[in-house]
Amino acid sequence: MNGIGNEIVILDLRGTDLVLTAEDARAIHAEPNLAFDQLMVLHDPHGSGTEAFVHIYNADGSEAGACGNGTRCVAWFLLRDSERETAIVETGAGLLACDRLGPERFSVDMGPPHLAWNEIPLRDATLDPAALDFDALDLGAGHPCLPKAFAVSMGNPHAVLFVDRLEDYDLAVIGPVLEHAPEFPERANISLAEVRDRREIRLKVWERGAGATLACGSAACAVLVAAAATGRTDRAAAVDLPGGRLDIVWREDGHVVMTGPVTFEFTAVLDVPSPEIAAR
Repeated sequence: MNGIGNEIVILDLRGTDLVLTAEDARAIHAEPNLAFDQLMVLHDPHGSGTEAFVHIYNADGSEAGACGNGTRCVAWFLLRDSERETAIVETGAGLLACDRLGPERFSVDMGPPHLAWNEIPLRDATLDPAALDFDALDLGAGHPCLPKAFAVSMGNPHAVLFVDRLEDYDLAVIGPVLEHAPEFPERANISLAEVRDRREIRLKVWERGAGATLACGSAACAVLVAAAATGRTDRAAAVDLPGGRLDIVWREDGHVVMTGPVTFEFTAVLDVPSPEIAAR
């Protein structure tokens, strides 16, 4: 599946005792036609009233706590043959409630943002999450200086840099350097954001563990929170990514709700090697 271009693979392991490793995730990513930005692995739920526990893997095999576009795809998968309009899934970031608004349009309550340094997390308490300074980073000759970044967690760490024009900055240069900056002990998703008006933001994202992507749902949520918290936008705005548009609302109760489409592509069956073959 994909969520406005964010390539998603859903692997349904409910009813089995199979558990994926980082190596397994990388092997699936390497399969022809199965390269993904995020792999959403469904296991039996841990609690009552939920549909599944979802482990989320990035393309490099690392794990993510949240993936907004992937969660919308999971909601489509869980509700596709059901008359129900709501599904609740468990993730490393907590419970996420998903609502079907149309055949291929879903909203996800991503929960409240985390703004404290130790919740994002940042390296230490001396760093200001609302004004991270990366002037000392070497981005090569001729690259413009970076504005201060706003850090926030939406179940995974994000750094948002507001710029006047996206085209003036090279995400392929900035992304990998900031992702691995020492300020982020668990690395970070890096967003370049251009505010067009109080209800619209343009966005490009370098995803932790995946690289440049057409879309990132949790980044769109993080950007709206950063923009509203700094007075750049209202608490509801459209976020335009290279793959399409997401509508984000930071509700008065503190929860961030993301709404957007999903697209089904195809199904496939993965062979599970026997223990003897796996051992060799």
